[in-house]
Amino acid sequence: MSETLLKPLAERLRPKNLEEFIGQNHLTGQGAVLRKAIESGKIPSMIFWGPPGVGKTTLANIIASGLQCRFFSLSAIQVGVKEVREVIDIAKKTSQVLLFLDEIHRFNKGQQDALLGAIEKGLILFIGATTENPSFEVNPALLSRCQVYILNELETDDLKQLVHHAINNDEMLKTKKFEIVEWEALLRFSGGDARKLLNIIELIFEQTSSEKIIISNRIVTEILQKNIAFYDKSGEMHYDIISAFIKSIRGSDPNAAVYYLARMLVAGEDPKFIARRMVILASEDIGNANPNALLLANNCFQAVNVIGMPESRIILSQTAIYLACSSKSNSSYMAIEEAYSLVEKYGDLTVPLHLRNAPTKLMKKLGYGKDYQYAHSFEGNFVDLEFLPEKIKGNKIFNPGQNPREEENRKYLRHLWKEKYGY
Repeated sequence: MSETLLKPLAERLRPKNLEEFIGQNHLTGQGAVLRKAIESGKIPSMIFWGPPGVGKTTLANIIASGLQCRFFSLSAIQVGVKEVREVIDIAKKTSQVLLFLDEIHRFNKGQQDALLGAIEKGLILFIGATTENPSFEVNPALLSRCQVYILNELETDDLKQLVHHAINNDEMLKTKKFEIVEWEALLRFSGGDARKLLNIIELIFEQTSSEKIIISNRIVTEILQKNIAFYDKSGEMHYDIISAFIKSIRGSDPNAAVYYLARMLVAGEDPKFIARRMVILASEDIGNANPNALLLANNCFQAVNVIGMPESRIILSQTAIYLACSSKSNSSYMAIEEAYSLVEKYGDLTVPLHLRNAPTKLMKKLGYGKDYQYAHSFEGNFVDLEFLPEKIKGNKIFNPGQNPREEENRKYLRHLWKEKYGY
């Protein structure tokens, strides 16, 4: 077997030029901005922002091939500033170097600073790739020196075209006959990621002994379930693992939470993604049952952003355990959901006149602000006013959870509002 055929299918089929590239027509189609730049050879330093498997690395390879320059492809998961500086040192001794840094959001702001001087002096042409919003994850100084191109999730037609291209052109796949009778499972499990989709096709090929391969929803699901361990190692169970992690914390099981945390970190999951999910959980599933949960989760996110791996695993573990052991309440989540449903049902209801601002004489004449009573002028800093629009007055949107802290909220609100809201 040739060395080429030993490579994964996604690597064997990686496009070598724009004619072979599938998707991202807004950037690479005829007359599109990035295509014009590539064809002219006048390439700015740039950042590709988009979900996994949509062509960021491939485009960097195509650009490097067109420029015929020295090409260095690094991943911020595996390297640090030392390796970046080594590339810059090489660039000082040669005419043109293109540095592609995948997962640039894994570098903290200080690490990203190491690129600035080389880009500014034109020593390197830089291309970064990220799945995260560059406005939040890339140093503003670096961002100002780069053109940002947004890559979209691949469309259904793009994914189907990719599959047909693979089974018709790959030397290995052509040894068997494919018949695709259903697409739903293929497209669902791939999630718009070309690499995942080709991995699935290759797995089905390897797991089918017959000369004819029929691809249906049942067959795709069965093969993936039988190979779930393989799937996990390649990061394909991303959403299942994060779901199990969140549900373990919600279910107050710190043992399972830390186990799934370790699974994600060993697989190379972005620590900031995990930390962000815990910030959301701290409000959605704990809320005012323990307000400190949100403070700790937010501090965890900030610390992970500054510290980086591997030390961040300890901070993530501490926070996951704290959240799992905390009292739980989804009352804040349910309150905003109820408020959303009222807005959707009734639209933009009129704000009561006494609550409106009255900056002009005309507004005062029309009754804006009339009869408003300032709460702090009354005993207990409370006055019984109607704050909701007439049509929904009396609606209890917030219902405190069954925990000590929110029971205090319930007693306080019952004391203030008597029977109005049924607290």
